[in-house]
Amino acid sequence: MHTATIYHNPDCGTSRNTLALLRHLGIEPNIVHYLDNPPDESTLRGLIAQMGVSVREIIRTNVPPYQELQLDNPDLDDEALIMAMLAEPILINRPIVAGGLGVALCRPSEKVLSVVSVPLTVPFQKEDGEWIYPED
Repeated sequence: MHTATIYHNPDCGTSRNTLALLRHLGIEPNIVHYLDNPPDESTLRGLIAQMGVSVREIIRTNVPPYQELQLDNPDLDDEALIMAMLAEPILINRPIVAGGLGVALCRPSEKVLSVVSVPLTVPFQKEDGEWIYPED
């Protein structure tokens, strides 16, 4: 059985597309509505480490807390950014998917194909009409 966990925001089109693509692949993921049930510090740090990205790469810059907390300040270290994300989960970019092959911030949604072991064999249409096709 193929499993995955998606840190999901149902108000986000990319997150909805990623969830729909997982289901299209026959994967019913564990869905974490991270705004209501945010990851704890250990989980957040683990996800970042498994993605192999900088903390700044997963922080949302287009939400009010980013400006209010002046998180664009380059002098802020990773600790400060992680603490901000824990205090304001809306700052965590989404969707993050943990699959059998790794963890990724799935922007664009088809990036999920890199962390699950089920190949896309049938084309998938996103909400906006864009198609994702199997690789030849």
